[in-house]
Amino acid sequence: MAQTQTPEVNINEVLRQVAHEKDIDLDKWIVALEDAVASAAKKQHHIKEPVRSYMDRETGQFSAFSYRTVVDEVEDPFAEWTLDEAREHKEDAELGEEIEFPISTEGLGRIAAQSAKQVLYQRIREAEREKIFNEFEHRVGEVVNGTVRRFERGDIIVDLGRTEAIVPRSEQSRHERYSQGERIRGVIVEVHKQPKGPQVVMSRTDPRLLVKLFEMEVPEIYDGTVVIKTAVRAPGERAKVAVLSRERDVDPVGACVGMKGSRVQSIIRELRGEKIDIIEFSEDQVTFAQSALAPARITRVSVTHEGATPHLDVIVEDEQLSLAIGKRGQNVRLASELIGARIDIKSESDVKDEVADALARMLNVDIGGDKLDLTEIDGVDEDLAAALEGAGFGELEALQSAGSEALRMVPGVDEAVAVSIVDWAAAQASPEDAMAAPDSEGAAVEEEDFMAALTRVFEEESGAAAEESGQEAPASGDDSENGQA
Repeated sequence: MAQTQTPEVNINEVLRQVAHEKDIDLDKWIVALEDAVASAAKKQHHIKEPVRSYMDRETGQFSAFSYRTVVDEVEDPFAEWTLDEAREHKEDAELGEEIEFPISTEGLGRIAAQSAKQVLYQRIREAEREKIFNEFEHRVGEVVNGTVRRFERGDIIVDLGRTEAIVPRSEQSRHERYSQGERIRGVIVEVHKQPKGPQVVMSRTDPRLLVKLFEMEVPEIYDGTVVIKTAVRAPGERAKVAVLSRERDVDPVGACVGMKGSRVQSIIRELRGEKIDIIEFSEDQVTFAQSALAPARITRVSVTHEGATPHLDVIVEDEQLSLAIGKRGQNVRLASELIGARIDIKSESDVKDEVADALARMLNVDIGGDKLDLTEIDGVDEDLAAALEGAGFGELEALQSAGSEALRMVPGVDEAVAVSIVDWAAAQASPEDAMAAPDSEGAAVEEEDFMAALTRVFEEESGAAAEESGQEAPASGDDSENGQA
């Protein structure tokens, strides 16, 4: 029976064909194959020394060698020799030289071939992942399109054609739902070299996605006429974008909105109904803050600096308070991120109450009608204090206008106690009385001193409130409903 001969395989031609199909450099394939043959030869001959292999680029033949390195002090006895040991095998051996010994590559067995196959596959996977990393590394921040392939523990695996990408649960909008085979668009936020899982990480919540969508829809942004200064998002709910025009004749907000809102509406559809506020950027922080808090109308903004972060006190009308704060504090939080400042919002009625309280404390006016503590007077106990109040002497003005004779008519008040009461009432003279006395030295208070004192009171109140609250927006905004412009 005639023996069938296996046709000789031209390995160089096979390698070139596979390298073209996989789009991997031919040299990487050859290096991977050399490592595979070296691993197979080492397993076949049961040797512990390191082994390397070489491929003849013309004939396609492989040769394998075990080798040892000449060193001063041996740390690995299977891979190193001292200089004296090396010269027993090679007379002119020098330090640092590698001495090779040929190993036969004929008749490599099935187990050795399996080991070579595993090494080859590993090297090829590493080469493919390196190629993907080099292809997508410079594309971070770029928008790509893909198809939903499958779902893994809440993460979306996206088919990009040449490779797969992942949209982690943390990078998904909770208002969006996708099904297998559906088109998805996202921005690349990371490319890594980890051995498992997709290397490309996409996001649907990153503000860069919003910026890139505007660049694709608005020609003025693409050519640089209109610049997006900053953008912030509450994914799936609301976004704010600050834009600036480099040309005086171009309206940046109108360019982004488009005719009848056509440009911004296409972006809203892509983001599944996310509302977008387009704001004109301003170098004036007060003007920028008033625009950023839209759709609420702002009455007044004052700026103070506490360290590197500016602090804005914003006053709005009572009916505009919930609109300025937004649903769960969303509007004021986005505005704070947009302008890079801390924002405290107060209604006009709250400010009026603070002003009244500050004036009451500074002028020592008994606005609330609090009763005097008459037990502070020498010789007056609780029973006598009650008797004085019952006789109509419970207020300071009544005590100041009454004489000792009128006071002695109260049961339990003798002449000494009456004198003490009159003296105590005279000592409790209010600031108005002191200001009304033209002959009292230093009693007149100038308007400038009054405003300075009032300002100090407000600063003390603001500092105390900031320490107690420790937050940017009042807690009452958590249940407020957001409005539309």
